[in-house]
Amino acid sequence: MTQLQLNNLNVSIDKGQLSSFKKDDYEYIHQVGSPGWGKSDDEMFPIIGPTDEAGFKVKTPKGEAILDQHGLLRELTYALTSSTATTAVFEKQYTAGTKIKNSKFPKKSTEEWLSWPYDFVFKKQFSLSEDGLTIEFVISGEPEMPFMLGYHPAFKLRTEKPTVTHAKKEISLAEIMAVGSRAFQVPDCSEITLNDENSITLKSEGFGNFMCWTEVRNMVCIEPITFYPYAVEQSNLHQGFQKLKDSAEFKVVLSPKT
Repeated sequence: MTQLQLNNLNVSIDKGQLSSFKKDDYEYIHQVGSPGWGKSDDEMFPIIGPTDEAGFKVKTPKGEAILDQHGLLRELTYALTSSTATTAVFEKQYTAGTKIKNSKFPKKSTEEWLSWPYDFVFKKQFSLSEDGLTIEFVISGEPEMPFMLGYHPAFKLRTEKPTVTHAKKEISLAEIMAVGSRAFQVPDCSEITLNDENSITLKSEGFGNFMCWTEVRNMVCIEPITFYPYAVEQSNLHQGFQKLKDSAEFKVVLSPKT
């Protein structure tokens, strides 16, 4: 477990997964083992969304990739490359064409092996400051590699009627739950706030959109995304790709309010 600390802010990172973020001992992050989801955060790359209706195939300029929901980055293991009292850098590497075991198989998927026809290096960088916790994602790899990116943090809920607000608009937990597995779309948005017993604001750079998901009342996922995958048929998911230049950088700042 990697620990970061600054004044009254404390962060725990479990092999690259944000497992705890506290201000004055108030926990903001959904705890693994609690109802709702088996993780506390994750990255969706190089795609966002499900692929089962497309036979787990995603079109790329190099032919069809075999990917399950949210891509294959989630199946790789982070390596800690550096850390200080307030920072930590984790990295995943992938070699084009390498077959990766799909953890959803066989209970939730019929596809046992996943693969992607491009090399890439994916860095996840944590930095704690008085403003809160900054998480940066740096992608490098083959020029023109198609990709989309989403960050999938889960937040602990305490009150009966928490809300999510953005641009003076309010979204209820009931509205998010009513959408189900598709996730509630929040387009053209770079700042969003979860209002519960305490509140926390997410400010993103590079993503452009959010989506919100939960199927339980004790947690909610508020996810910055480059593309909302349910806007297209799964067979047309490639329409949401952007192309890598030499590298791409994305940022999310989690700022707690008490």
